[in-house]
Amino acid sequence: MPRYVVERTFADGLHLPGGPEGDEVRAKIVANNAKLGVTWLSSYVNEDRTKTFCIYDAPDTAASEEAGVRSGVPVDRITRVSELSPYEY
Repeated sequence: MPRYVVERTFADGLHLPGGPEGDEVRAKIVANNAKLGVTWLSSYVNEDRTKTFCIYDAPDTAASEEAGVRSGVPVDRITRVSELSPYEY
């Protein structure tokens, strides 16, 4: 399955709650993604929490974008990527 990096901008910063409330938010995102065949692998956030870089496996860019729309999160750019590892050499 293709892999993508989805870049997002949160002008007021990313405010993802912790604890059970955060677990519920993440579970809803995962459920929305699953309906489209999208798997959220991991996310990275910058220091001031205004940008995230999320790693997804998805059938195509359209599914990645629709997953963001359904979860109510911005989608700035979607880039198809492949893994390059220092351990391959």
